[in-house]
Amino acid sequence: MPRTSAGLLLYRRRGAGVEVLIGHMGGPFWARKDDAAWSVPKGEYGPGEEPFDVALREFEEELGVPVPAEDFLPLGEVRQSGGKALTIWAAEGDLDAAAAVSNTFTLEWPPRSGRVQEFPEIDRAAWVPVDEARTKLVRGQVPLLDRLLAALAVPPT
Repeated sequence: MPRTSAGLLLYRRRGAGVEVLIGHMGGPFWARKDDAAWSVPKGEYGPGEEPFDVALREFEEELGVPVPAEDFLPLGEVRQSGGKALTIWAAEGDLDAAAAVSNTFTLEWPPRSGRVQEFPEIDRAAWVPVDEARTKLVRGQVPLLDRLLAALAVPPT
């Protein structure tokens, strides 16, 4: 059975452009990477879970605050490089990215050391212009930016 995730892409308008809120993936594998090391706040879900409910829950878990929006725009589904199906909604809102506090996960690190450490799922969040997000997001999520701009009738950058 394919893995499935759901998430929420928060955006805000700045002049004629659009900024999106993305999170840098936490943990030792991503620590020294920047390009293609950021993600839309998202999380996996299983049978019987509503993807939209999961998107809202994961946003709050990964950023430490509820979604500051009430109107949501479906952006559809994209496939990640590992085959995971990712369903995303967009919402216009604002929050202090520097104040984001993520939930954590545990990982044996260094490998085969027997030492288990705790890492944040997202180690930092940032508002970035869409053109900058194209290089920061993991490749499978980049098409979401074009879908967002098309839905907002903003010319692509």
